[in-house]
Amino acid sequence: METLANIAFQTIDWSSIEKTIHPGETGEVCWQTFQLPGLRIRIVEYSAGYLADHWCRKGHIVHCLSGELTSEMETGEYFTLTSGMTYVVSDNLSSHRSITKDAVKLLIIDGDFLK
Repeated sequence: METLANIAFQTIDWSSIEKTIHPGETGEVCWQTFQLPGLRIRIVEYSAGYLADHWCRKGHIVHCLSGELTSEMETGEYFTLTSGMTYVVSDNLSSHRSITKDAVKLLIIDGDFLK
């Protein structure tokens, strides 16, 4: 990502942002991405029965808007986010992957400030 710069006041109209589909090992996830230099903001919707097809080491701020998401750590630990909960992790501090039983909607923010 590029260096984070000052950001002028602006709104994000999520209805105008293209959706991209990313398959998991099972299920799929739909991203709407708003990109700024050094900062990525996404609305992410997981299908029911989703299992990520990779371990992620990227830092994120993840806020659960609806549903329930389980984050599996490569160490074998599990953490559950439900609507209204948030988790935060910096780059390279965990290997994690997402699992859903039912559909889930998240707000995910990541960028250079999490390095």
